[in-house]
Amino acid sequence: MQTVPDLLASIPQVGRLEWIGLSPGRRMTLLEPADAICRVGTGLDGDHHSLRGTGKRQVTLIQAEHLPAIAAMLTPTADGSARIVTPAKLRRNLCVAGFPLLAVKNRRFRVGDVLLEGTGLCHPCSRMEYYFGPGGYNAVRGHGGITARVLEPGTLRIGDVIEAT
Repeated sequence: MQTVPDLLASIPQVGRLEWIGLSPGRRMTLLEPADAICRVGTGLDGDHHSLRGTGKRQVTLIQAEHLPAIAAMLTPTADGSARIVTPAKLRRNLCVAGFPLLAVKNRRFRVGDVLLEGTGLCHPCSRMEYYFGPGGYNAVRGHGGITARVLEPGTLRIGDVIEAT
């Protein structure tokens, strides 16, 4: 039987990069390119957050599997329809599928040829109430993904493999 430390050290899942988002400016609509250049010290070219220089929040990631979980906790719209949750509304840079992001918090992992290091949780901001209505902030809590810093640069492409190193 494996011990908990053994289980924490082993991340056999291999996922896929499903979506890329770049914010050209504060509160501006995110661009959704098929690829993006990722640089050490700043993050993604074309994302206004990269202008801030070094830091622990150079790239933000969310799991595709969390989007329906967030949607299930949202108050329906005024006409009773379900709210749609997208990575763009969550203001994240990367959306991945099939990979447990929380497992790489404080660890190194690769997305394609880019080496990242998970630096913390990506908590929601108050804008979640604007995008998702009352309760939006709390619906995202615990499902907001992680932040990362870039250790080795490269180009990210939709379809790239994500795996722990």
